[in-house]
Amino acid sequence: MEGGYETFSLLQFFKMGGPFMWPLLVFSIATVALALERFIYLMYHNLRLDDLKEAVSAYLTKDELAGARTYLEGLTKRRIGARILLTFVTHSGLSEHRMEKALEAKAQSCIGGLENGFNFLTTLGSIAPLTGFLGTVSGMIGAFKSIAEATEVNAQIVANGIYEALITTVFGLIIALVAVTAHSLLSHVVDKFAADVEKTCSDLITEAASAENTGDAE
Repeated sequence: MEGGYETFSLLQFFKMGGPFMWPLLVFSIATVALALERFIYLMYHNLRLDDLKEAVSAYLTKDELAGARTYLEGLTKRRIGARILLTFVTHSGLSEHRMEKALEAKAQSCIGGLENGFNFLTTLGSIAPLTGFLGTVSGMIGAFKSIAEATEVNAQIVANGIYEALITTVFGLIIALVAVTAHSLLSHVVDKFAADVEKTCSDLITEAASAENTGDAE
């Protein structure tokens, strides 16, 4: 007892929650592991595009597509943007429409890779509180069963049963909060990258078309 309140360890809370704490434990591990894996993945694959756009633009100005290709090929391992812009350089001889289609397909593929696991976070954010609520309902059933079987009913019997039953709901809501927050932050990063890709590709296509028209005029 501390300050008039009984304290419990995390293990004691887990045991008090009943059998539904086991699936919640699995959900919590999966949520944290998936969120960390995606954050590390996005940090490892540098999503900056401004430096790549500047470099490719400089190569286009000098009409050195081979140099741009070599530059981007050296960065494709850790730069998602380099893979997309490499498609632009590789298909630079195509018409503007076909180039846009090629870039769109490559960008969708790369962005899809960044979003791997996002659906699982959404699912975990949905089923964790439901599982917690199911555990609470199950606990309440047990609590009322104990009340029905008791010869004397007092407030302590009712309060203790409800207290233990609500533990699963709390854990389920905590897991959902982590999953939804992680999904929101990760989605924001990927959405910003997608918007940057669209603008960068549009600018480079316009620049390439302008350079081609200038060359034809000369």
